[in-house]
Amino acid sequence: MKQIVQSVDRALSILEALSDHNEGLGITEIAKGTNLHKSTVYRLLTTLIFKDYVEQDLETNRYRLSMKLFELGNKKIRDIDLLSISKPYTRELMESVNEVVHLVIRVGNNIIYIDKVDANNTIRMASNIGRRSPLYCTSVGKAMMAFLSEDEVEKIWNTSEVKKQTDNTIMDLEGLKKELKKISQLGYAEDDEENELGVRCIGAPVFNYRGEVEGAISISGPTLRVTKEKVEEYGKKVKKYADLISKELGYMNITT
Repeated sequence: MKQIVQSVDRALSILEALSDHNEGLGITEIAKGTNLHKSTVYRLLTTLIFKDYVEQDLETNRYRLSMKLFELGNKKIRDIDLLSISKPYTRELMESVNEVVHLVIRVGNNIIYIDKVDANNTIRMASNIGRRSPLYCTSVGKAMMAFLSEDEVEKIWNTSEVKKQTDNTIMDLEGLKKELKKISQLGYAEDDEENELGVRCIGAPVFNYRGEVEGAISISGPTLRVTKEKVEEYGKKVKKYADLISKELGYMNITT
């Protein structure tokens, strides 16, 4: 039989006990569940807290797991490249609608196009990889903002140079918040000629393994092809492929 390091074995037993109780456990409960003396549990918890594997609720004095173990176990997922993972999905999405598909990330108050899959159409989109656009008036930007906190949305708005790009551009914060609430319910956003006249875009957010917004993808095209009647159909499609990319990045909270 291989030699067991007692302190390590006991520390792991505490972690396993805590893993079954998201609401946390008190020292007495941990001691009972692990068959350890309370003083031993306390010493081990002190070390586990120091190393950020466990955290203590100062109001209830209960102990619970931090995200440290999850982060360690998902380093491979974290290091996966968004661009390379998304390529087969954005290509398939483009082929299903025959309209250009973009992949973007957020940088400050803007989105940056990091990939573009052109469609086989005579009228083509003038977007370029590396181009920046505001968050507040693009489908991909609004799709990402819809899953940020209200404080973060207000910060973005208050520090953006809000301009009336077209007559359809949302120009007040409350109007934007109302739109973001709708987007969070649908799972996709529409840019109804808000950033550029004659262009309609439908975008959906991509999430990483932490549940954070990692980027967004969109279908874009002239309004004569991407009509209002197609918004719901395209919205469901772009959400479907955004969810597939999110799943590849380790996002676990996807509903179908």
